[in-house]
Amino acid sequence: MTTKFVADVGGTNIRIAQLDGNNLVHIKKYLCADFPGIEQAIQRYFDTYADTTFSYGCIAIACPVPGDWVKMTNHTWAFSIEELKQALNLTWLGVINDFTSVAYSLPVLRDDQKVQIGPGSPKPKANIAVFGPGTGLGVDHLTYTDKGWKALDGEGGHVDFAPQDENEFAIWHYLKKSIGHVSAEEVLSGRGIVHIYEGLAEQRQQAALYNDPAVITAKAISQECELCVGTLHQFCKIMGSFAGNLALNLATAGGVYIGGGIAARFVDFIKNSDFRSRFEDKGRFRHYVSNIPTYIITEPDHGLLGAAAFLEQHYKG
Repeated sequence: MTTKFVADVGGTNIRIAQLDGNNLVHIKKYLCADFPGIEQAIQRYFDTYADTTFSYGCIAIACPVPGDWVKMTNHTWAFSIEELKQALNLTWLGVINDFTSVAYSLPVLRDDQKVQIGPGSPKPKANIAVFGPGTGLGVDHLTYTDKGWKALDGEGGHVDFAPQDENEFAIWHYLKKSIGHVSAEEVLSGRGIVHIYEGLAEQRQQAALYNDPAVITAKAISQECELCVGTLHQFCKIMGSFAGNLALNLATAGGVYIGGGIAARFVDFIKNSDFRSRFEDKGRFRHYVSNIPTYIITEPDHGLLGAAAFLEQHYKG
């Protein structure tokens, strides 16, 4: 049997799956550290399904993909796409940035793979934005062309942080003193939660007791710590303003999506926060964004789904 595969490669894990129609099947996860290179990891998967012939595939990987040579940012793996294709005996191989893959997953997400926050209705084939607070802050846009969906890659996570209230000015001043340039990533990421917490602690002249974003988030959700609660509320406000900026940048009437590894952990908290009100708080252009829907991606395998969508669109046989 001949089939196609997709892979999603992060700094810690590689996830590999096969496609059965539009469905992901036989998903397996391996530790990257267990293999000297990506070829050996994928070959392990191929060997597991020895009765299957893998002829083509797509890899989403956590690093830039400027050309044939790919070198991971947070791992030691590096490879030539052409040489990897030949070593695995493939007829076609696509390699894309992992957040490009997230973008390509958006048009194929089902309703049960996302949660809408607030009002709004998407327009078919309209521009879409996605951002993902996680270890860093990934940003991408999708636009529809006569050849299908096209990702507009960039480094939107490194734009300037624009404070909107007194708390955020205090956070900005704290970070300006400690790190210099204050980008959006410094407040919308795992370390960003810690930065917000530390900035509010300084503003309130309180001791900053925690330096783990997971602990701060857990204590906010359980209402154990007032400063942690304030931190997570401020995180949601900043996230809403940032999402609204993305909507304005490219008229994303198809929606703004939140991916990454953080937001899906506290969906109900976001629903009850000022996220959506800050999204719409664009002065004279409130009307422009008010009907643009906002979503949180809850599907854990959306990276694989995006790689599959890219493969289906770009591999023509």
